Amino acid sequence: MKIVLYQPQIPQNTGNIARTCAATATSLVLIKPLGFSTNDRHLKRAGLDYWDGVNIEEMDEITPLLQTEAPFFFFSSKASNYYTDTTYPANAILIFGSETSGLPSLFHEKWPNQFFTIPMVKGHRSLNLASSVAIVLYEALRHSNFSNI
Repeated sequence: MKIVLYQPQIPQNTGNIARTCAATATSLVLIKPLGFSTNDRHLKRAGLDYWDGVNIEEMDEITPLLQTEAPFFFFSSKASNYYTDTTYPANAILIFGSETSGLPSLFHEKWPNQFFTIPMVKGHRSLNLASSVAIVLYEALRHSNFSNI
């Protein structure tokens, strides 16, 4: 399973997500441009001493991931289907947008059935990215009975 962060902007979120990925043996892919340096002290602090335990890859673009055989799922506050309305295979690619701009509308147009959301009270813009990743990742891992943990 992979977590993909599309152009993340906040180093603390990425650090927290890296920590969650380390604790669940999940790979993390960062799609550039990043809104921070990977040497950022806030990024390192949020990930604590978990950095050696996570497989992190940086990519210039997301296209190669979307052309693989692995099923991919996008997560957005603008989607209408709940994240619990699908089944996640063990090789799922879970894609989350930037904290400030989300995912490009082109993705919504091209793959509308691959978009899911976490329900929340109307009037709230979104959940924190690190919280959203944890919610969805644990649901996806539950589908394979947490076999990789």
